[in-house]
Amino acid sequence: MTSQTNDTFDVLVSGGGIAGLIAAAAFGASGFKTLMVDPAEPVITGDEASSDLRSTAFLRPARDLFQRIGIWDTLAPHATPLESLRIVDTLPGEDGAPAVIRTERQFEGRESGDEPFGWNFLNWVIRRELARAVPDIPNVELRYGVGFKSLFTRTSEARVTLTDGTTLRAKLVVAADGRNSPLREAAGIGVKTTRYGQKSLAFTATHELPHHNVSTEIYREGGPFTMVPLADIDGKHASAIVWMNKGPYATELLNMDVDAFNATMTTRSAGLFGKLELASGRGIFPIITQLADRLSSERVAVIAEAAHVLPPIGAQGLNTSLNDLAELLALAENDPVGLGGEAMLDAYAKTRHRDIAARAKVVDLFNRVVRSEDDILRAVRLLGLKAVHDLRPVRRKVMEAGLGPI
Repeated sequence: MTSQTNDTFDVLVSGGGIAGLIAAAAFGASGFKTLMVDPAEPVITGDEASSDLRSTAFLRPARDLFQRIGIWDTLAPHATPLESLRIVDTLPGEDGAPAVIRTERQFEGRESGDEPFGWNFLNWVIRRELARAVPDIPNVELRYGVGFKSLFTRTSEARVTLTDGTTLRAKLVVAADGRNSPLREAAGIGVKTTRYGQKSLAFTATHELPHHNVSTEIYREGGPFTMVPLADIDGKHASAIVWMNKGPYATELLNMDVDAFNATMTTRSAGLFGKLELASGRGIFPIITQLADRLSSERVAVIAEAAHVLPPIGAQGLNTSLNDLAELLALAENDPVGLGGEAMLDAYAKTRHRDIAARAKVVDLFNRVVRSEDDILRAVRLLGLKAVHDLRPVRRKVMEAGLGPI
C-alpha cells in the first residue's frame, strides 16, 4: 500500500469493492491523484463466511477499459471466455422428473465481433487480483480499515472526514460504497426500491458434461437458473451458478443437505449437463431493483450499486457500473480543470440516468415474465424468446444492447 502524507487529492473513491478498485485504478492511470478508502479489508479467498461466491461476466467494453488502464493482463489468466449464450425455456417435470424443455436458442458472440462476447470471473478472484495490481498503478493510494464518515462541500472542493478522524480535500468524491452507501446518504440522495420476494443462491458446481464456454440460462417459474462457464476444478467441468427463486424456497435450498441439494439442482438444470455437484459454499442475496433518486450532488458522483442495483439477469449489474465509470472518466479526461464541477456532474447524471433507467425497466419486466407461473406469461416468454432469436435484426439489437450503452 502506497504511503502518502498530502491530504489533498483529485479524486476520492469511497468503497473498496470491485467497482471502487476499478474506479481508483482508472482515475490513477489517467493521471488523477486518487485515494480509495474502505472500512473493511478485502476478502480475497473463497472459503470465508464473507466471501463473494458470485461470478461476473465482463463484456467487451469492460475488457476494453481494463486494457486501457493496464489491469487486463493481470485479470486475463483467471478468465473463462464466453463464446455463446444459450437460453432454454422449460416447464416443471412431473413427480421430480427433469424439467420439460419447450424450446432453446443460442446467441453466438462472434456474430457481433470476432471474439468472445465476454469473460467470466469469480468475484473473490477479481478482488484478489485487483488488490494485488491496483497499488502498483501510479497516482493511486489505497487505505483499508478506514472509511467515510462525513462530507462538507462547496463549489471548489469537498472536505471528507474519515472514520479515523482524518480530514481530506478532493475535487471529486465518488460514491462506490454499495447499495447502502453512507456517502450517498450524506449527500442527501435517496433511493427507490422494488422488491420481488425473490432471493438468489450463488455457488460453484461441477458437472459431468462440458459447457463448451457457453453460458446457459434455464427459464422456469421462480426465476432463471444460470450456469456461467468456469475453468475445470480438479479435472471436472465447472460453472458458476446463480439460482433465483421465491425467498422461502431459496432459504430452504440454502440449508438443504448437500446430497439433496445436488439432486435438486440437477433436476432444475433439465439434465443438460449430467449430474451436478456442489463445489463451494452457498451465498444468498435478495433480489431487488434499487435506483438512486439522483446520480450527483455538489462534488459527488454516485456510481455502481450506490446508484443502481438490478436483478442478476443478462450480466447487467457490474457492466452497467463500469458504464458509469467510463462516462465519468471520459468527462474528467476531456476537461481536467473542470473535474468535479457542476457542468461535469450534470452531464454525467443526465447521460447515465437515461441508460440506467432503460436497463432497469427491461430487466424488471424480464424478471417478472421469467419468474411467473401464469400460463399467459409463460406463453409470452416462449414467443418472446423465439422472436428475439429468430428475427436477425432484433437479435443483433439485443446483443448490441448487452455489449454497450443502450
